[in-house]
Amino acid sequence: MRNLRREFPAGEGTIAVLKDINLDIQAGEMVAIVGQSGSGKSTLMNILGCLDQPTSGSYQVHGRETGQLEPDELAQLRREYFGFIFQRYHLLSDLTAQGNVQVPAIYAGTPTAERDSRSLALLGRLGLGERTGHTPGKLSGGQQQRVSIARALMNGGQVILADEPTGALDSASGVEVMKILAELHAEGHTIILVTHDMHIAEHAQRIIEIRDGEIISDRANAAPVDIAASADQRLSATALATAPEQGIAAAQLHGRTRAQPPSRNGFAAAFDRFLEAFNMALLAMNAHRLRTFLTMLGIIIGIASVVSVVALGEGSRRAVLENISSIGTNTIDIRPGTGFGDRTAGRIRSLVASDADVLAQQSYVDSVTPSVSSSATIRFGNVESSGQIQGVGEQFFQVRGMKLDEGSLFEQDAVHERRQVAVIDDNARKTFFPDNTDPIGQVLFLGKVPVQVIGVLQAQAASFGLNSGSVTVYVPYTMVMSRISGQNYLSTITVRVSDSASSQAAEAGITQLLTQRHGREDFFLMNSDTIRQTIENTTRTMTLLIASIAVISLVVGGIGVMNIMLVSVTERTSEIGVRMAVGARQGDIQQQFLIEAVLVCVLGGLIGIGCALAFGEVFAHFSKDFRLVFSAQSMVTAFVCSSLIGIVFGYLPARSAARLNPIDALSRD
Repeated sequence: MRNLRREFPAGEGTIAVLKDINLDIQAGEMVAIVGQSGSGKSTLMNILGCLDQPTSGSYQVHGRETGQLEPDELAQLRREYFGFIFQRYHLLSDLTAQGNVQVPAIYAGTPTAERDSRSLALLGRLGLGERTGHTPGKLSGGQQQRVSIARALMNGGQVILADEPTGALDSASGVEVMKILAELHAEGHTIILVTHDMHIAEHAQRIIEIRDGEIISDRANAAPVDIAASADQRLSATALATAPEQGIAAAQLHGRTRAQPPSRNGFAAAFDRFLEAFNMALLAMNAHRLRTFLTMLGIIIGIASVVSVVALGEGSRRAVLENISSIGTNTIDIRPGTGFGDRTAGRIRSLVASDADVLAQQSYVDSVTPSVSSSATIRFGNVESSGQIQGVGEQFFQVRGMKLDEGSLFEQDAVHERRQVAVIDDNARKTFFPDNTDPIGQVLFLGKVPVQVIGVLQAQAASFGLNSGSVTVYVPYTMVMSRISGQNYLSTITVRVSDSASSQAAEAGITQLLTQRHGREDFFLMNSDTIRQTIENTTRTMTLLIASIAVISLVVGGIGVMNIMLVSVTERTSEIGVRMAVGARQGDIQQQFLIEAVLVCVLGGLIGIGCALAFGEVFAHFSKDFRLVFSAQSMVTAFVCSSLIGIVFGYLPARSAARLNPIDALSRD
């Protein structure tokens, strides 16, 4: 260190905690930095360990100027060169003793097998072989401090920085820790003790005294206390060398023989760090289950709402299409005149049966029916009713999508032969045969013309252009023209467009064909598919509108995730500081919190989809005529949205965590 200063803001000015420090520490030394509280010794140690940065001056490690290093390069120094032993241990409460020891090696990219064997060996040599699976809360203070020593040695720990290592321990545990430090020094580690206790400092070879931010004394200790004299408790080099192997060579436990840990670059190391971050995210979520659930709740409600609304819209669309199909969908009615309200339409008699025959031969036509309509008094026995007489072709029922309930439909022969046969609708059956009388074979009088009932249609919604409230009887159009109306022209021709043809192309083809046949365009078309498309568009628009409202709840849920994650960063600041102290990169910290946010949203999304499906089952139980139709696309989209919400709204808290100053983070409890 050369002319090193560290200043902190104090009100409108600054206060100098370290003042022009000049200091050299050689490899292999055991140095004690002593001073009273507020003297600046802890600040000096933090700068030595690259946890903090000087305000001015120079600090070099192995000739590298630390002030010119990026945050991740400083993290590499902490990870591969320094080892920290804190007064309050700073162990991660959710991890076991072995898990705490392994954390630096995870960030260094050490292979899993080597991490396991080395951590077990270190804990075994420190007398914790039977406590490796215990969390810090189940260990005594002395045991926790030994875990922190093992953690400091995990990556080699060339330089051990011990901040008041016995300050939180009883006398016996303090003696044990000092013995361990003395043995580590004997093995070649550089030991830097920071303490206010001169009795502890007397164990060092060199004592540096600091007061009010200045070094007032730097002397060699001519007679350091031999604290490693007790053979039954000492961690000797001989014991380490002769102890049974636990998966690694004994020499690998010594910092001097393992200055740099073997590490992997690339995918394997990154994947290990990802697994560590993923595991810590799961542990944090499990430790705060209620908070995690409440955080998820907004996402659950949002995803469930979106999926349910989309399913409701799709169910509505299909129900509408089914209803339209029952009354004839994708049909085109050809009527005389220029449009509804044309007063001259009654005088236009150019629509004839041969037009229907020609249209039936076109590739875009599925089926076609001529139509002649009339009204009359319909009588059966002593029951009379005004009704509609529909003269139609044999394909009429296919064109309109009508289904037979009983009996049969008339065939083409009946049309050609003008047979007096009839198919009645459900209204006619209820009117003339109310007492379960079989209508098949019965004779109705259409005015004065008798017809025999051969079939009854299923009840259905009204067809476009037909009166839904009246009794309707369907008979061959040829019979109506010859026996009832006496006309030789048609009222309407209805074409059902083939499924393989577009409705617009069919309209253009019909218009061109009939214009050529009639010599002019004396007809107009009414396309039921236009109505269907209008209804579909309306349904789609309403679904989009309601889904957009539901998306708002997703955004609100995402904001909730961000707020809770920011709170989590505040609560876990000390954990972040510990991870940075043992070598975590900024990307490692950011990854951990981002994974947690994404996990919350993904799990919330899955639960939300499950809730939507459960709602669909409950809805189906109470509604037999209408069902929610769930699509895999909507659920996948919802899942992707929940993941994106986790990334977008989790990024700011994760970035905030990654940018914390290590020493500021460590100082918060």
